[in-house]
Amino acid sequence: MNRRQFAGALGAASLMGRAEGAAERPNVIYIILDDLGMYDTGCYGSKQIQTPNIDRLAAEGMKFETAYSGCTVCAPARGTLMTGKHMGHSSVRANPGGTPLAAEDVTMAQMLKGAGYACGGFGKWGLGDIDTYGVPEKHGFDRFFGYYHQVHAHHYYPDYLIDTGKKVPLPGNRGVYSPKAKVGPYEDTGPGGLKRQFSGYAIQEEMKKWIRAQSGGPFFCYAPWTIPHGQHEIPGSDPAWQMYKDKPWSVDARVHAAFVTMADRFVGETMALLKELKLESKTLVFFSSDNGAADTYNGALDSGGILRGKKTNLYEGGIRVPLLARLPGRIQAGSKCGTPVYFPDVMPTVAELTGTRQFLPKGIDGMSMAAELTGRGGLKAERPMYWEWNDGHFKLPYVVRMQACRRGQWKIVRHDTAKPWELYDLAADPGEKNDVAAANARVVAELDAWVRANRADPPEQFEPQKPAGQQWR
Repeated sequence: MNRRQFAGALGAASLMGRAEGAAERPNVIYIILDDLGMYDTGCYGSKQIQTPNIDRLAAEGMKFETAYSGCTVCAPARGTLMTGKHMGHSSVRANPGGTPLAAEDVTMAQMLKGAGYACGGFGKWGLGDIDTYGVPEKHGFDRFFGYYHQVHAHHYYPDYLIDTGKKVPLPGNRGVYSPKAKVGPYEDTGPGGLKRQFSGYAIQEEMKKWIRAQSGGPFFCYAPWTIPHGQHEIPGSDPAWQMYKDKPWSVDARVHAAFVTMADRFVGETMALLKELKLESKTLVFFSSDNGAADTYNGALDSGGILRGKKTNLYEGGIRVPLLARLPGRIQAGSKCGTPVYFPDVMPTVAELTGTRQFLPKGIDGMSMAAELTGRGGLKAERPMYWEWNDGHFKLPYVVRMQACRRGQWKIVRHDTAKPWELYDLAADPGEKNDVAAANARVVAELDAWVRANRADPPEQFEPQKPAGQQWR
């Protein structure tokens, strides 16, 4: 479905009115944390970080044991989630901060908008800076509150946030930002007596107000919260910081743990709001991370567990993520799924569970997980999945450097396209310790051929022009 066809379908759907079919279609909330490690929550094995609300989501829904992001860094991963395309076809593959979605990209919000969903986003967009064709309000969102440029989102006390294309000043934060902001707790009041405004609180409160306003449904709430990403600036008075401030860990590890517990509190508040509004059984809730752990904090938190690598590479530690899904009556409580899945699968899954497949764009790479979620099974573990990236956060022009492809038990990976593929048998070697490429040349050749046939070069990756001396608009 091209953009013109999609617009026609959207116009036809608007004739139905938002209320029609609302009772049959579940609301959708997708919560995605930033740089949450695979093993940072209790339900995935953490013994150090307290996450009772996230653990309850796992107990009341499905826990995916082999889920992957779409990329090893922020913006490209979010692009795969929003468009259902893997990194060989997606339009955002670089990560400088403001590279925009293509104007013709159709997002999950646009798909749901076609069926009358109200669509809101709260947190970090990362797919186009303000005043570009990649902004969320041009891709299906009625409202988006938070950050547009992903580097802007590194800071928890910014001078402003953005509300659907308009800057909202945060006067109490003037003078807080610096290129080398301190790590650790911040006082609630700054120089001059103005109250500092922690962005995580503002984003959560605006999200809850929006959900309450949309309680007549159906709605799609995209919640790409910025915690626990660095910089590690946390309110010193926050109860989560108080829980960990005296632990014998580095200050970064303590703030990371506190941010995860803070996010768990936000999850609890969100679920309590759904219960108050009598929407618990009418809302599909996902919970995930955007990529692997930025730091594994070995000896303190062990966020990566046995997995090799971390964020910015394509070993399992860089792309494996937690994934939970809850929808009472359709997803069995306490269920688990071991079939490999990844971000491009979310869009077709949501389309199937919300009855909006007629608005699903053609040519996506993801496959619906709905059969797995509802206990029917059928998603093939042998289907190939693909990842790529260049070799630097802010490096342009984009030149593919790292690649990986998984099919069933086998995964090929290389971090330099000029070098041979490594091959790992993930069933026998989940920690990717033993390269078995030499003994399995046929498997390597098959997967290499699939990659060559299922990847295209991206459109030009660029950073929008900015005022002199600024990192974002």
